[in-house]
Amino acid sequence: MSKHHSQSFGGGSALADPPRAPHQASQDTGFFGHPRGLSTLFFTEMWERFSYYGLRPLLVLFMAAALAQGGFGFDRAQASAIVGIYGSLVYLASLPGGWVADRLLGLRRAIWWGAVLITAGHFSIALSGFAGPGTAGKVTFFLGLLLIVCGTGLLKPNISAIVGDLYPEGGARRDAGFSIFYMGINLGAFAGQLITGILGEKVGWHYGFGAAGVGMLIGLVVYTLRANATLGDIGLEPTRNPDAGVQRRQENQVKLVLAVLAALIAVAFILGATGAIALDAQVIGSYMTYVLVGTAAVYFANIFMFGGLNGDEKKRVLVIVVLFVFAAIFWSAFEQAPTSLNLFAADFTDRDVGGFQVPATWFQSVNSFFVITLAPLFAALWVSMARRGRELSSPAKFSAGLIFAGVGFALMIVAANRVVAGGGNVLVSPWWLVASYFFQTVGELCLSPVGLSSMTKLSPRKYVGQMMGIWFLASSVGTLIGGLVGGHVDPEKLDQMPRLFTTTTLSLVVAAVVLALLAIPIRGMMRETPKASS
Repeated sequence: MSKHHSQSFGGGSALADPPRAPHQASQDTGFFGHPRGLSTLFFTEMWERFSYYGLRPLLVLFMAAALAQGGFGFDRAQASAIVGIYGSLVYLASLPGGWVADRLLGLRRAIWWGAVLITAGHFSIALSGFAGPGTAGKVTFFLGLLLIVCGTGLLKPNISAIVGDLYPEGGARRDAGFSIFYMGINLGAFAGQLITGILGEKVGWHYGFGAAGVGMLIGLVVYTLRANATLGDIGLEPTRNPDAGVQRRQENQVKLVLAVLAALIAVAFILGATGAIALDAQVIGSYMTYVLVGTAAVYFANIFMFGGLNGDEKKRVLVIVVLFVFAAIFWSAFEQAPTSLNLFAADFTDRDVGGFQVPATWFQSVNSFFVITLAPLFAALWVSMARRGRELSSPAKFSAGLIFAGVGFALMIVAANRVVAGGGNVLVSPWWLVASYFFQTVGELCLSPVGLSSMTKLSPRKYVGQMMGIWFLASSVGTLIGGLVGGHVDPEKLDQMPRLFTTTTLSLVVAAVVLALLAIPIRGMMRETPKASS
């Protein structure tokens, strides 16, 4: 999927580092005019996204499936909340993942260990089927999710940072390199959901999970065999302090923090697995939302009061706060794809095509298909509008993204009401979901690239890395909320469905209108310095 996933996480320090001396690996043009190292990163990331998106839509269907169908028999609200927590933690793990690479492992080793953990996590989930639906099976399953979270935290921020390091000269060639890299992300997401979907739904849940693991294993093998030959010395060493004593203290600090975190996670996992403490995913997710939003509020307040910012910088940070809020609203709707919209496809959509029942998870690939086909058109559109002096400001593009997503969910209100009118016995046309995903993807292409670009333009130079982390915190909050509300699609509770889609639509539309009204003062703040031009 494109959106914030395809934009990936840049390593914190990599964003703020001055241009480096050209690496030998950056000089060759053996991969369609780009460094051969890009091919290594392209295929590694493609297979990682294959595994991540291949697994994600199966999760809620598997956990909510009855025991007789091979699932866990969880309440839908609980299953959906677990998916939201999992997705949220994937984003959060990328923040310490970049820090560990910078201070201890180096980018390359962080990527390798990340791929190892992700592979182990997928196979742990796949093998949980042999342990049955009891405690042993659940422990193996959730251990797998935990390993994937940790592994993704190490891999995602650092593989993007190395892509940037392949182009020390920057410029258009670097932008083209990232475009190729993002194409690999969407190809992986598109193929992953098709393959794991048909295996998981038609053959057996754990065959789908295993296929996702095989995908990541292929990515790990590609990276292991090709990294040294194609990446040269890029990312081999962490950022080192010239003072050996300071460097040693920094490494010990990282090791201590990791040890404490590992111990806390292990204790919590054991207590939950043994039933010593009762775990309610919805309650945990709700408290996580408060913590994440509170963290963002405290961070911004600290920057304003004690960050040493001048007047112009404070105005630009205020714009970041506004964009943060509206981005979180957008992602809370968009990230219902693996939960509410996935369940709608499974329960209330006519998926019969010539006697073949299309797997519900295949609808998750529609977004990737539209991203692959529409992204070049949107890139050309923005360039054309700028050339004619009609370029939209960042807030205007954000507002448009919210409106388009709102249209997508408005369509789902109509579809849901048809299901309710038929007493839950009516299957609606699949084109309702396809059209909804189309408008959501258009919204994504308006908002997501603009959000990342705005962060780099608006952030005070000394806080660029931190601001990028805060930006992805908005994605984390949105993903969490999307999971918490996504369980309201249930054949036993039909009346909840139209309410969910109506609330989502109104939230998006109201947010779009409010942001449109704020666009003029925000544009003024962004234009007060050349760096922050809209």
